[in-house]
Amino acid sequence: MTQFRTRILVVPAVLLAEIIGIAVAYQFFATVDCHATGAQTGCELLRSLVARSIVSFAALGVYFWARPEAFRRLSQIGVARNGPGRWVWGIHLIGVGLILLPLVVGGSRNMTDEFFVALVPWLSGLVLAVATGVALVAPLGVWRDWLRAERFAPLPVLLVAVVIPDVANSLLPLWNWQVLTDFTFDAVVAVLLAFAPDIYADPATYIIGTESFRVYISSQCSGLEGIALVTAFIGIYGFLFRRDLHFTRFWLIMLPLGLTLSWLLNVVRIAILVMIGAHISPEIAVKGFHSYAGWLFFTLLAVFLLFVAQVMPWIHRHAPSAAQSIPLREDWLAARIIPFVALMVAGIVASAISVHPDLAYPLTALVMFLSLVYFRRHYWRLMTGIDPAAIAAGILVGAGWIIFQPPASAADASLAAVLNGLGATVLALWIISRLIGTMLLVPVVEELFFRGYLLGRLDFGGRAGRFFAVVASSAFFAMLHGRWIEAFVAGVIFALVMMRRDRLGDAVLAHVAANSVVAGWALINGTLTSI
Repeated sequence: MTQFRTRILVVPAVLLAEIIGIAVAYQFFATVDCHATGAQTGCELLRSLVARSIVSFAALGVYFWARPEAFRRLSQIGVARNGPGRWVWGIHLIGVGLILLPLVVGGSRNMTDEFFVALVPWLSGLVLAVATGVALVAPLGVWRDWLRAERFAPLPVLLVAVVIPDVANSLLPLWNWQVLTDFTFDAVVAVLLAFAPDIYADPATYIIGTESFRVYISSQCSGLEGIALVTAFIGIYGFLFRRDLHFTRFWLIMLPLGLTLSWLLNVVRIAILVMIGAHISPEIAVKGFHSYAGWLFFTLLAVFLLFVAQVMPWIHRHAPSAAQSIPLREDWLAARIIPFVALMVAGIVASAISVHPDLAYPLTALVMFLSLVYFRRHYWRLMTGIDPAAIAAGILVGAGWIIFQPPASAADASLAAVLNGLGATVLALWIISRLIGTMLLVPVVEELFFRGYLLGRLDFGGRAGRFFAVVASSAFFAMLHGRWIEAFVAGVIFALVMMRRDRLGDAVLAHVAANSVVAGWALINGTLTSI
């Protein structure tokens, strides 16, 4: 037992050190301009693996902390199995070597033009290193049996952690708050003046630093990544401890506290970056500290906040007994959340394997379909009858979406050109999967999460609570779509439709009607990219 517990603590630390070491090596000894590779999304996905790994390790640690019995169960299952053989370590080292191979062979240089050549050893090495890394912690059979025993509950937690960088990127268009940027700039100046009176600061251009090293504080530097990460970890904590929390008190205390501390930490981080660049090394400041220290610091802050939440008795109910364990397939909470998480992960995978993520929509549709089939017993009761008012509301939303359709973007034109170049069979498959996904699968998945789960969780009671829940859930719904205003209005209408008879099925029906109107219009006009 002791030997196995030592392994599941030491090996992840070694793996994390490997990840950071590989990232630092490429950061300092090679240059890759993702914008110029021709595969920007895939390149940026590879670059983000460091942040995703740090957050995922922390999220799994939080899970074990929240559920000590899960760690004991893993230990009990693992101690009865033989540990990994030396050959597993050998294959793991081969995988690490393949990842480093392009750097070792070519030395320090610009690898932008060689990106696709280097992609072969990178991806093959990544597969070997990850698979054997997991096996080194515990044999794959142990993980399988443990996940079954946990009703696969760790998977949604890890998936949320993995998509945090993508959530932060999707929020960038909303993160152009001039007041906050000004406030962040002034705060950094104040911190630096406490240690170095000769600071250069130009509020007009948001450039700050010294005579030898200066940085530009953009709107992204206002702390978006930290805010997204802290919010996600607070949400994970709320999910894991949901039976023991006063929901309203928890969010009213922890979220403002987390956002405030995240912003303060970001100010300190920028100030330290300037000091490192001015007095130690500009290269370390930009390539190392600026790139990775932020995610590490914000992860540590998130974990610290969870410890704070754990010792605050006012936000806990201290329920006398836990609810009886039920199979995952029978869990209504999981049935509302997991299909949406699966949709998000499928979107990430699609972005990684294709320059045009929409081309991989058949994969996304398949993932949604399988997740809904798994929980299908819960969904039949949603369709209790056809509500004409819900259909009318959906048609109104669809018509508004069409009327306010913006001109086609360059990305739309590029995708249209690729679709026109597909063979007839492949194009037909894409259109069918897109129609099924848009008209049937997406409405169910999104309504289950936004109106079925999030709307109720955000409602703290009374008219004010209901109003806040509608606005907040609709705002989150809008963040998922490129057209913020139209999506927000649609979210409000779907919420009102559901609240009218307190039936989630009505919101699903309205969403189906809206998407069907848009899909039909797109087919009639031949604008496949609008489906």
